[in-house]
Amino acid sequence: MTNLNEWFVKGLTAEAYQHQMESHKENMAKVYEQFSVPAENDTFLEQLKDQNLRAIVITEDWCGDAMMNNPILLKMAERSGIDVRFILRDSNLELMDQYLTNGKSRAIPIFIFIDQDGNEVAKWGPRADKVQAFVDEARSNLPAKEDPAFKDGQQLMIKQLTAAYTEREDFWSEVYEELKSKLTMVKSVK
Repeated sequence: MTNLNEWFVKGLTAEAYQHQMESHKENMAKVYEQFSVPAENDTFLEQLKDQNLRAIVITEDWCGDAMMNNPILLKMAERSGIDVRFILRDSNLELMDQYLTNGKSRAIPIFIFIDQDGNEVAKWGPRADKVQAFVDEARSNLPAKEDPAFKDGQQLMIKQLTAAYTEREDFWSEVYEELKSKLTMVKSVK
């Protein structure tokens, strides 16, 4: 495994990532503008700041899950001093293939939290459990892949998912709470 510090250094800053975006730039900005870290989380965020963590995000701008999850991580990172870098999945499969979902899927985004020595201390992704249930439900309504109606049904599903991802604050809260839970466990280890 390549040292995660090397991947971190290779990664794009949030600004550089957003600058190169073509697909979901406006939607990501909308989630970023509308999501707020809960005020009652100040103590947690201060404790997280003491951890001096960094994050590597394996992502692509065409991904709806990344469009929703990345701005939530960025808001949390701003409040807790986590430096975030973005690695584009499709041109960095060597890293992606170390973080396959269920051992086989290149699902994104994947958030890899590392300490200052480059050691992985936590990872999260590609989606919150509540969001996964929503996606599974939407997929269950699609016709079979062989069905001529599959492609149109899939396109409609993607539009519906994108709309939900940019509007449903309960999804945003679920992502945040799962990240918080994952990072709270890191603190208890130290």
